[in-house]
Amino acid sequence: MTQDTWSIGELATGTGVPVKTLRYYSDSGLLPVARRSTGGHRRYGPEAWERIRVIRHLRALDMPIATITQVVTGECSLGELVATELEAVQERLTELRWRQATLASLDDCGSEERLRRLGILARVQQLPQARRTLTDHWYRELCTAMPKNRLDIMIAMLSPDPPQDPEPATVLAYAEMHLLISTPSFTRWTQDHGEEMKDGPAFYGEIDQAAALTVTALAQGLAPGAGEAVNAFVSAHARARRESDTPAFREYLHGLVSKSSGFDPRLERYWALVATATGGRVLNMTVAHRWLTDGLALSLAEQGRTRPE
Repeated sequence: MTQDTWSIGELATGTGVPVKTLRYYSDSGLLPVARRSTGGHRRYGPEAWERIRVIRHLRALDMPIATITQVVTGECSLGELVATELEAVQERLTELRWRQATLASLDDCGSEERLRRLGILARVQQLPQARRTLTDHWYRELCTAMPKNRLDIMIAMLSPDPPQDPEPATVLAYAEMHLLISTPSFTRWTQDHGEEMKDGPAFYGEIDQAAALTVTALAQGLAPGAGEAVNAFVSAHARARRESDTPAFREYLHGLVSKSSGFDPRLERYWALVATATGGRVLNMTVAHRWLTDGLALSLAEQGRTRPE
């Protein structure tokens, strides 16, 4: 007669797993008991052999017993377990790379600078919280009259995710961003468009088009000047104010945007740090603003309508 149940000792002999370990698995619910012998001893069915094999393989990957229990009891699939563990490992690798870059940043400087950096870098060792700190700050500070999609884009630019594979310089830049926003009276990033806000969504849509053209021009290394980017920028303001794109309006607009071109140096520094922390993937808004302002001035000069200095 073919054997259909086995004692814990027989399982231990057949699998090479110690009895003590199998008893722990059984007590943890990993090994279902098929029945009890007349003497009250646990007997295990054929499924126990497969369970033990799966458990051993997962333990070899350093999976915790609680997680393995979820798989063998059907609470989650093996695929779900792999995906979850892979995500956890990737998060841990990011944390380790971040720590490595932090230590390298502290190693590559003199003692006085090391103390300064230590105070800054300590701000951003809890990565999820570090990102939330930036995000919460800019949601408080940005103009709430912006369309939500535009607001979300600006928040993403101003509070980027921590770099997953950072260099010492990017970790330090990210930390210094947090230092700046904690500085008393740190200048708000605002857009004082006045009349334009009455037509907010349409205005920002056209401004975004001008920004895209500016990004392209900057990427190509083009000098400021009259062209598509400046024309789109002027058109957005003119349309919002129910004006025409005339030399007179351009002169007025130049005076308006020139007043807002004197960014707080700390804000300029913030945008530069964002560029460093993101490897240049985020447009430096102060650079773009100046490029457009200079381009508008040059377009006026070509028309002979600039005011004397």
